[in-house]
Amino acid sequence: MNLRWRGSSRSEEAFESWFREKYQELVLSGRVSLPSGPCPDEAFLQNLARKSGNILFSDLRVEHAASCPICMQKLLGLRKRVAFLRRRLILASATSCCLLIIISLVLSVRYAITSRRPVKSELAVSRIVDLSSAGTFRGEQSQLQSVSLPKGLVALTLILPRFSEQGLYAVAVTRTRSDNDVVAHASASTKREGKNEELSVLLDLRSTTPGWYFLSTTGEKDDAPYYYPLEIQ
Repeated sequence: MNLRWRGSSRSEEAFESWFREKYQELVLSGRVSLPSGPCPDEAFLQNLARKSGNILFSDLRVEHAASCPICMQKLLGLRKRVAFLRRRLILASATSCCLLIIISLVLSVRYAITSRRPVKSELAVSRIVDLSSAGTFRGEQSQLQSVSLPKGLVALTLILPRFSEQGLYAVAVTRTRSDNDVVAHASASTKREGKNEELSVLLDLRSTTPGWYFLSTTGEKDDAPYYYPLEIQ
């Protein structure tokens, strides 16, 4: 008969019952003499402690180990060590699984936060351009002398010219006075600040090269854009 308790709870329970029975018999008998024959080697006792499925009950070494005080003492120690190593392995596996779960959660949360972060959080530079006193001409260069913006992300606040109407405006940066050569654009609705209409937009000028451009504004009721000379530094 094989000790095939691996994968079979009934066989494992049978072995445990057999082992306890033999141990009780040995203790109650008070035997101090050794059974005949040599004691099984350490490898056999380790396999027996691990409940190896390759060991047979009919193996004379099993009977010897069960009736020999020396072998039984070694077997008890080996069984305790095997149980300790199994518990340690289970704990290590559980700890590794928990760490993997925690790392996965941290990475998922970090990715979610990063993916939802607006572009404006990328250290946009705030700039205010006051057009309130500028003369504007549709399709022509305005009389505004100097407007400059840095290369990069720009959180731009525009103070529109006097008498500008309230509403939605498109803001663009173009290379020429043309809507076909746009390098950055955004749109926003105005809000009244004192006597002027203001609007705030985020312009991405990171791909531009320093030089002269045009800043244009187009209201929802305008027939054409208003252009202002712009220097990107």
